[in-house]
Order: sequence, then structure tokens, then C-alpha cells
Amino acid sequence: MRILVIGTGAREHAIARALAADPDVTELHAAPGNPGIGQLATLHPVDMLDGAAVAGLATQLGADLVVVGPEAPLVAGVADAVRAAGIRCFGPSGDAAALEGSKAFAKDVMAAASVPTAMAHVCTTLDQVAEALDAFGAPHVVKDDGLAAGKGVVVTDDRATALEHAAACLAKPGGAVVIEEFLDGPEISLFCLSDGTAVVPLEPAQDFKRAFDGNAGPNTGGMGAYSPLPWAPADLVEQVVERVAGPTIEEMYRRGTPFVGVLYCGLALTSRGLRVIEFNARFGDPETQSVLARLETPLGRLLLAAATGNLADEPALRWRDDAAVTVVIASHGYPESPRSGDPITGIENAETTQGVHVLHAGTAVADGVLVSSGGRVLSVVGAGASLAEARAAAYAGVDCIDLPGSHHRSDIALAASQEE
Repeated sequence: MRILVIGTGAREHAIARALAADPDVTELHAAPGNPGIGQLATLHPVDMLDGAAVAGLATQLGADLVVVGPEAPLVAGVADAVRAAGIRCFGPSGDAAALEGSKAFAKDVMAAASVPTAMAHVCTTLDQVAEALDAFGAPHVVKDDGLAAGKGVVVTDDRATALEHAAACLAKPGGAVVIEEFLDGPEISLFCLSDGTAVVPLEPAQDFKRAFDGNAGPNTGGMGAYSPLPWAPADLVEQVVERVAGPTIEEMYRRGTPFVGVLYCGLALTSRGLRVIEFNARFGDPETQSVLARLETPLGRLLLAAATGNLADEPALRWRDDAAVTVVIASHGYPESPRSGDPITGIENAETTQGVHVLHAGTAVADGVLVSSGGRVLSVVGAGASLAEARAAAYAGVDCIDLPGSHHRSDIALAASQEE
């Protein structure tokens, strides 16, 4: 099987790594990829938002399957262009990807499917925002309606800060914001694969969105993640499929926009039960790095089954007993003003550590030297028999790597590892 992966991040590196380990995958390509992915796949300099260019490359390569990683190409309809060229694609259509592209649309789908979620108001003026903030009270939850690379949400007790974020969102062309009630309780990420009708859940994970230890600092695209969740209810996955993913996939099919790909369910376990915080239309980053490190079932055949409508025929997924912890190394100034161009050393040393592998995100090669080229630069993944062992491995790997001015959280999976 010849596969083309679209994307540039650590999520795509994790996908490429899993595909490279699948004996059915005979040829692996990526566009545009990154230096880490380039060690596993042939890279192609294609604009991943250009559907015609991606479809043209897939045709030229004779790809059996295209896997679209990030949200922006999906919302832009890249999967539609690939399918129109007669090539199988893992990733929802532009219309179906609106589940992530518009929070207002996602709320509408959830209401129609009776999916439990936070109460919300969609606002297009600051007066409406002020009214909604007062109706729900603090803590205030303000979400940009569109894509914001994981940084479109502000949760604050300060009304002025909430209004300021809302004003910035509304200033965008066609700007809208969603004001929600605050959901208490721990957050969980669960990825569900779908071929448009069948739903196959992966193992749950938890990510860490805030920049600094103790959940301090601004929201980021994610500073680390771990799986499994020893504290989660035994029937969590079953509950999510029955009450959230299944009804949502049914509703999308009913609307004539079947969802093929990954439905990322961002959930809160509140005092009033399970609630959906958000949907995404793709694998989450950095949770994917931990979840795929534990998946034993070959990934290629699984994604192909989803792309061809045959997911219901697949055998039950197999999982390694190991736990996995991912720690993100971010560049100086991330998330507000990340610095690029700093040299990166020590990755090879990190990967000699038992149970450790390193995934590239914001990296590039300049004059033969590996340098940082984005906010989240590397994901260091540690595997071990317990979360404590996986944590120890991941942080041992982080200690081997040098990136001037970089920062990382030191508390990823700490509380969960102490509860094992």
C-alpha cells in the first residue's frame, strides 16, 4: 500500500511512524512533512491547503490512500479534491469538517443529536457577548467560532479579559464567538474513527493545554499528553460512543454530509456527568503521539478501512499494555512570540534511552543544522509499564535535548502517575 500523509507536525510524524511500522505499507510519502518525517517518508514540497496540488501529487505517486493530518486543509476541502481525483482519502469533506471549522455548527449538530454539552450562546456583536457573559457568570468561557490552532479559547474570571478576546474574534471577517457555561471536572480526549456510519474508538488520553506547570499561563496547542487514564470510569469509552460519537456520526449522515476520518471528542467529566467541550475533525496534537505509541493494530489497514467504508469488518483493536507520556519542548517565547532558528542537539542521545522516541514538529534544516522553526518544536514520547515509568523515560529523553531558550512542563501525567 502506497500512502501519502499531509501535514508538518508531530502528529503527522506520529502517524508516519505508525504507518512505517505497518508491513502492508510498502511506500510512504509526506507533503510537505518535516525533517523527522523525512527519515521515514519521501517528502514533497506541496502547499497542503491547495486541494488541486495535493490531488495532483497523489495521482502522480499512484497513492492508494491519502491521510490528511491538520484541520486547516480539511476545512479547506482538500479531502474533497483528493476523492474527486478518484483516490481514497482518510479525512472528512470540507462540509463535514465544519464540526471543527465552526463551533456554532458543532453546537447545532449536538443539539439535533441530543449530545450532552455546555449551554452556549453564539454572538456576533459585543453587546450580545456582554449579555451572555452576565447570563452565565464567571468563570467566563469565550471561544472563537472558527479555527484558531488551539489558541482560540479563553477561560477567565476577568470580564474585561473575556470581552477583549471576544472583540478580537469579532474583528475577523465574518467573526463570531461562542460564549459557554463553564464545565467543571477533568478533561478527556477520545478519538473515534468513522467511515461515515461505523464508529471505532481509540484509547482515551488527557492533554495539557496551558503553557506552564500547574496549568498556569495562556492556552497553547498542547504541552503534553498521556494515555491510559487510570482514573477514568471503566465504561467511559462505551459512554462516549453511545451518547456522543455514535449520535453525532448518525446526525452527520442524516444531513447528507457523512463524516469519514477521526472525530476528536474533547470531553469534561463534570459533576453532572459527561459533557462535550468541543469536536475536532482530526487527530489531536499532542494526544496522538501518546495514543499511537500504544496501538498494536497496524494503522494503515485501519485508516484504509475507514476510507473505504469497511470499518465494521475490522477485528477489535489491539493495544500494548504500556503507558505513554508525551512532553512537548517549545521554543523561546511560545505561545505569544515563538523564536525560530535556534539549533537543536541531543535527539540521537534521547532516542538511545529505553522506551523513548522523539517526534518533530517545528523543525527545519538550515545550512545542514537542525533548527527550530515554530512554537512547539519536538514531542518526546516515553513508554513504560506504568505511567510513572513512561514519565521517567519521557523526561530522561527531554534532559538529553538542548534547544536554547526552550521550555517544557515538568508536571505532565504527574498527578495521574501518583494515583496508579
